[in-house]
Amino acid sequence: MRPSKRQNDELRPVSMERGVSRHAEGSCLVKFGDTHVLCTASLEERVPGWLKNSGKGWVTAEYGMLPRATGERMRREAASGKQSGRTQEIQRLIGRSLRAVVDLGALGERQITVDCDVIQADGGTRTAAITGAFVALSDCLAWMESRGMVVRSKVLKDHVAAISCGISAGTAVLDLDYIEDSAAETDANFVMTGRGGIVEIQGTAEGEPFTEGQLAELLSLAKSGIADLVERQRALIAG
Repeated sequence: MRPSKRQNDELRPVSMERGVSRHAEGSCLVKFGDTHVLCTASLEERVPGWLKNSGKGWVTAEYGMLPRATGERMRREAASGKQSGRTQEIQRLIGRSLRAVVDLGALGERQITVDCDVIQADGGTRTAAITGAFVALSDCLAWMESRGMVVRSKVLKDHVAAISCGISAGTAVLDLDYIEDSAAETDANFVMTGRGGIVEIQGTAEGEPFTEGQLAELLSLAKSGIADLVERQRALIAG
């Protein structure tokens, strides 16, 4: 039995709330169990210099953890004057994941930045951030559409969501919380589209190497979990 008493293919309780920031063009508070991430999407009428006069826009992301998102206070990265390698890696992953489902030409020469701030961490912060960031991005595009700037359905080619999986006590399990993640023999993150396309797979053996068969098990779990998350996104956006 898992520490959380969940079945091996069972997600933690998941919720996504739209419109939680009065100022951002799009926002979503996403919760995977005790992991809570605030995602806000901001529109700017500019693009990076290397995209000027290209007719294409840009979607990027920033990621951070509040000092008491974890059990002990963490020093703000701004206080040290630089971001950690982990932070940079995660925000690049979020940006890549969003761009995988965006037609940058249909966006026009504009930039949308999605800020993902971890309020509370209990494992899977990057996967929760990607899942919530898509909702915030979609709402930002809806805001733009209401002002005649874009057609959301032309900019967004598909949904994108993410989930963690791992080998815990020799068994493949879905959506690891911190207790499982910290002791897992294998830890993996999957990013996939609504149509089942694979955007990115990150997998690491913490001890014994994992097998091709175990990778297939993890992928199967991830596909099921992400399909569930995408349906939740669809219902929320349509609501």
